[in-house]
Amino acid sequence: MRRLAFLLCFALAATAAQADDGVVRRKVGSNFSDTRDAIVSAIESRGLVVSYTAHIADMLDRTGATLGATRRVFEHGETIGFCSAVLSRKMLELDPHNIVLCPFAISVYSLPGETGTTWVAYRQPTGPAAALVAPLLNDISAEAAF
Repeated sequence: MRRLAFLLCFALAATAAQADDGVVRRKVGSNFSDTRDAIVSAIESRGLVVSYTAHIADMLDRTGATLGATRRVFEHGETIGFCSAVLSRKMLELDPHNIVLCPFAISVYSLPGETGTTWVAYRQPTGPAAALVAPLLNDISAEAAF
């Protein structure tokens, strides 16, 4: 109970916003490494397995010069993919076209010039899948927001 109250206080302190584009973003007052580790820990504490980590910022940095890019988009940026066999099956039985949501993914990134701030974001599921998957994504991202 104390842990729940603690998490709720921090979840409320973190800025959560859902943009019209269907992406939920949280602004976290923590560094990138700690926030990323908190996301991974929140995933694993639920018995789920991280299936991949996409190193988006590294890829952009690596390919930028070849593409003629001069602006650095991210200071750090990764997308963490993970799955829940139980939720995935339920979601896909409701609508097999929800395969695009598998695996679930949460992005963690920091922007140049935003020292001490990290962003956590995920795509907001829609339709019948939302009731199944949105609470999991919200809870994991909220846990990292403290």
